[in-house]
Amino acid sequence: MVISIKDAIKLIGISIIACCAVLVCTMFLNFYFDIVQIEDKIFSEQTQIFYHAQVSTAQVVCFISGGCLLITSAIMLLFYIKHYIDTHKKELGILKALGYSKFKIAKNFWIFGISFFLGSAIGFFLAFLFMPTFYKMQNKDNILPEITMQFHPIVFFYFVILPTIAFSILAVCYSFFKLKKPVLMLLKDNIQISSKLKKQEDNEDIPFIDDLKRNTLKSKKILVFFILFASFCFSSMTQMAASMKDLSSIMMGIMILVIGIILACTTLFLAITTVIKGNTKTISIMRIFGYSQKECCKALLGGYRPISYIGFALGTIYQYILLRIMVDIVFKDIDNVPIYQFDFPVMFLSLIFFIVVYEFVMYYYSERIKKISVKEIMMES
Repeated sequence: MVISIKDAIKLIGISIIACCAVLVCTMFLNFYFDIVQIEDKIFSEQTQIFYHAQVSTAQVVCFISGGCLLITSAIMLLFYIKHYIDTHKKELGILKALGYSKFKIAKNFWIFGISFFLGSAIGFFLAFLFMPTFYKMQNKDNILPEITMQFHPIVFFYFVILPTIAFSILAVCYSFFKLKKPVLMLLKDNIQISSKLKKQEDNEDIPFIDDLKRNTLKSKKILVFFILFASFCFSSMTQMAASMKDLSSIMMGIMILVIGIILACTTLFLAITTVIKGNTKTISIMRIFGYSQKECCKALLGGYRPISYIGFALGTIYQYILLRIMVDIVFKDIDNVPIYQFDFPVMFLSLIFFIVVYEFVMYYYSERIKKISVKEIMMES
């Protein structure tokens, strides 16, 4: 099995998410390891309260933000493997027909874990570039004694080596599971759908466009998650970034904003591109039967619009709860901590910006649909 450069480039989504996850987690975990070394130098009660608040912040960020991004990376990895097997099922079927075992084929998928290594290594390197400024920002009022930045090999092991090994093993195991299909099933152009389908009622008359929209969502459940995650990241990160000016620093706000936009754009690009490429034949057939470009877009992309707004709402709730936990629980005993209240103007600005970006992306891909050559698709078939 040969994975081409084109296939490897598609894994950049995993690398980007891994980079963002490791960038954030490395800074906070390294800060945690360094700050615990000055605990015996803290004597005043107020300083101890601030110290414990900083320790709790590092733990919360690593567990919640890092955990969510790592889970998303794992889901994206499984999606890429499934997509690769679906698009190369004939070649894989031929290998099985020639006598190659499932494990012999599946073990080659370890290379998919390299995508996480590249992203995590870049994120780790960037974390140490930003770390001196980050340390100053965490102790900008000099409440704590001077915190010396040190290199901790265990952090590199936790966020670069260990996840890379885990992701490579996951890739091999999942591909082994997906390759359990019979050889004939892999060699067929179209996989037969199970006969256990729900029968529609006799009086049910669903328009074709609405039916296709519903079936597109059902057949691409992982892509629904990516759309939800993209809007969730955009909503939570943009609103959280606006609050950092008062709660933390402008630098922290800029970092959160940049990471949120990168994550949102990456996952949205992945999802919509996959939907279009996976339905090129459907689009060509619809155009042959006289459906307009607008109707094609409505059938394939229209169903994701409500999902995106649900994700935006969830992101809004998430950032509000997280910031209230940080202010009301973690830093409740610290003097001069600003009172956090939900910022409706920021939410509306974020929503307007989100609508503009999302609709621009939808317009861009609608133009891509218009450029799909019916002749080329039919010749490929």
